[in-house]
Amino acid sequence: MPLPTVILPGYFARSSEYKNLEQALNQQGIPTITVSLRKRDWVPTLGGRSMVPILRQIDRAVKETMEKYNSDRVNLIGHSAGGWIARIYLGEKAYDIHGDIIDTEELWNSRDRVSTLLTLGTPHASLERWTKLNLDFVNNNYPGAFYPQVRYVCVAGKAVYGEQRPGRWLAYSSYKLTCGVGNCWGDGITPVVSAHLDGATNLTLEKVMHSPRSPGLWYGSPEIIPNWIAYLE
Repeated sequence: MPLPTVILPGYFARSSEYKNLEQALNQQGIPTITVSLRKRDWVPTLGGRSMVPILRQIDRAVKETMEKYNSDRVNLIGHSAGGWIARIYLGEKAYDIHGDIIDTEELWNSRDRVSTLLTLGTPHASLERWTKLNLDFVNNNYPGAFYPQVRYVCVAGKAVYGEQRPGRWLAYSSYKLTCGVGNCWGDGITPVVSAHLDGATNLTLEKVMHSPRSPGLWYGSPEIIPNWIAYLE
């Protein structure tokens, strides 16, 4: 049987937004759960603050999934910010940059529990000032596909070219905030160049938008899942 899979929602997203993706993977024979998150669970992280509240939820979900399926490892799917938060969870360095860790907690150092980290539209690098402290911690300590025992698969969407004109302003602004260049391709939120990692298996999918709330196709649409599901099998 394939390893169980845990879905990590994107920033300020609710677990309910991933139910269709979760059900689709279960129907394909991949036991899948989504980290249980509500919008209000993200509030303590606003303004570039600590991701410890989210790491607690991830750690709980992973351990419960391993126990439920009697498995020593899981696969992780990180959508958007969930992908780089997962890299904190894998890492061996104490995530203590915000000074809010309880002495008895260790919400990281979990690379031996994870077989594959698959990220969907994750901004693995960003110039945005609110995420800089957290992302600098990730990329300074764990650059690229850092752990050889973990398979990294990074999926980018190529759906919207950022331009300073109606219908493209949001993409232009988001891309420029993330990578410094607005005139480039991406999924409407994350530019392709930021969604890939050095040393990872990097995929770029045409006409794929960022979020379950986006119009048209997104990474978890039934037509798109076949492009990456094999990496979980």
